[in-house]
Amino acid sequence: MARLAAFSDAVKTLDESIARAKAAERLGVESVWITQLPYARDAALVLAAYANATQRIAFGTGVLPIYTRHPTAMVQMAASLDELSGGRFILGMGVSHKLTVESMWGMHLEHPVEAMREYLDIVRTSLRDGGCSIDGKHFSAHWTYSGPRRAEMPVMISALSPRMLELAGEQADGVVLWMCSPAYIRDHVVPAVTAGRRKAGKTMEGFEIVAAISVSLTNDRPAALAVFRQTVERYSNLPFYRKALDAGGFKDELAAGTVSDEMLDELGGIGDEERVRDAIRRYREAGVTLPGAGSFGGHQGAAGFEATLEAAVGA
Repeated sequence: MARLAAFSDAVKTLDESIARAKAAERLGVESVWITQLPYARDAALVLAAYANATQRIAFGTGVLPIYTRHPTAMVQMAASLDELSGGRFILGMGVSHKLTVESMWGMHLEHPVEAMREYLDIVRTSLRDGGCSIDGKHFSAHWTYSGPRRAEMPVMISALSPRMLELAGEQADGVVLWMCSPAYIRDHVVPAVTAGRRKAGKTMEGFEIVAAISVSLTNDRPAALAVFRQTVERYSNLPFYRKALDAGGFKDELAAGTVSDEMLDELGGIGDEERVRDAIRRYREAGVTLPGAGSFGGHQGAAGFEATLEAAVGA
């Protein structure tokens, strides 16, 4: 089967969340990814539960915000989770958003690309060498790590802007995307990460472009579109996502305060099995190396996580 990931944040009960990870493994999905939401369970601990209940499937964070963990703490967590899972962990990190960082956490989000560059340098050097001595304007570390570590653990970052995308190409193993249209990925993401790879003297071989894609297998398409519309409206009010959505071809309708069915169909796959599969295929054709099916419900016509994921597997 073609490569496929699943984005599956923890749901109401941990048992149900674990059952979803086991279903993804049973269906042959390559990896399961979880996002650290500001109001939700600790993503690393949830992944530890997923790892303990499975044997083969890999796990990724898409993504963990860097301002909630010092980079040395991120390395400790990542190396421990990788050891616990038998080398199945993929570390994905992001800067989050100004609203969350400053209003919720009381910190400052300034010069995000420079901050991520320093953070990434500490993490990658520590995983490779077992420690580091690095002084930066945003993050510094002078330490050693004595536990087992996998120097080649994949480390990816969330990126939307051209500069952050270029940094991903230059210093990371991949980029994790959300709320990006196929057109934005083709016309903006791929050229920017390619430029970063060239800057570092690398080709695109082995570099992952992971995209979370909202999909819902449903017999009530209007209801599912209404659920997804609320999600798009919410994220379109965050500046980083708004710039990507504008550049992806939606500037005029967002400026008019509308989110059309056509826009929702471009960003996701909602309806019957063919609509779900078509969304996965469109993202692959745009340059995504690992599409991630993010199943959602929230309405009575939804077929559910496993049925939706099974439909996506057929893409």
